[in-house]
Amino acid sequence: MSDPKIRNMDEFASVSGISRPTLSKFFNDPDSVRKSTRERIEEALEKFDYRPNLYAMNQNRRLTKTIGIVVPNLTDPFFAKIARHIEDHVIAAGYRPVLLGSNGTPAQELENLNNLRLLKPAGTLLAPLGRVSETPQIREFCNEVPTVLFDANLENTGEAFIGSDNQQSVTTIVEYLCRTGDAPAFFEMKTPTNPNAVKRRNAYISSMERLGHRPELIQVDGDGWDFEEIGFREGTRLLSGQRSATNTILCSNDRLAIGLLSAAYQLGLRVGLGDGCALRVAGHDDHPFSRYTCPTLTTVSQDYTAIARTSAETLVARIEGNAMTDSRRDILFDGQLVMRGSA
Repeated sequence: MSDPKIRNMDEFASVSGISRPTLSKFFNDPDSVRKSTRERIEEALEKFDYRPNLYAMNQNRRLTKTIGIVVPNLTDPFFAKIARHIEDHVIAAGYRPVLLGSNGTPAQELENLNNLRLLKPAGTLLAPLGRVSETPQIREFCNEVPTVLFDANLENTGEAFIGSDNQQSVTTIVEYLCRTGDAPAFFEMKTPTNPNAVKRRNAYISSMERLGHRPELIQVDGDGWDFEEIGFREGTRLLSGQRSATNTILCSNDRLAIGLLSAAYQLGLRVGLGDGCALRVAGHDDHPFSRYTCPTLTTVSQDYTAIARTSAETLVARIEGNAMTDSRRDILFDGQLVMRGSA
């Protein structure tokens, strides 16, 4: 029985065991991949008798100097800040950024990518929604357009992922909280939207167990991106009723912590380290508003500058043919403890 005919590059990538981005690089310029990789591809072409659609490839080469930047929500100062840094690097590299927000919905996320297709961008920098993203459709887009993911990862999607090392950053703040007071409980949504939340939960559990403490998860109801509202509503319920065994709460992100701080204030609970304080609260991300809460929020900062710079540089290197890696890369940056008044 003869082998089934290979109809497209995705099928060829599957049967050959060579990644789709690497195949695209080879067909655009065989010298852009390593000699050993080139030989593997040539052997696979012979074995499976596959010939790419050169007309479609030539059409795709007619690209603009546009780079798309897609973030979950443009009204969130966290994403506004990192997008602004990315825009600066894209412009400095000689490209034109187009910034789009997904408004927290998978439908708008796909619409943004479809609109970018019409612009024939040179590449895209994408911070996906995460758990609710339509991953197969996003992966299809990434197979057509060079794409680097940042902030949130989708496995086996895009050229690379640039983000924070959640294991390192959560370990850092758990160790600090345990060193300076009661071991923390972890305040999070039961079904978090962003995949970073799951990584942080797992990092919290492993850190607590390593330090000899029993992890305590406070998992609350809530969907979407209205984190402050969820933190306030569920924080009010928590602090008004059966309190946790610990007086220290580590929130999955700063926006949940901001809502929890507001709930504590409304209930007359003093938050902080001094005498008379009933509660310590900490977060994660160093959200731009975290330094203006009352009290100011102890947190772990993400390296906005490094993530933005590396995301842009990685994509531009891919577009201009300077990237020589044959596999998808994950590049993670450490977080830094930011000690403020809340813990």
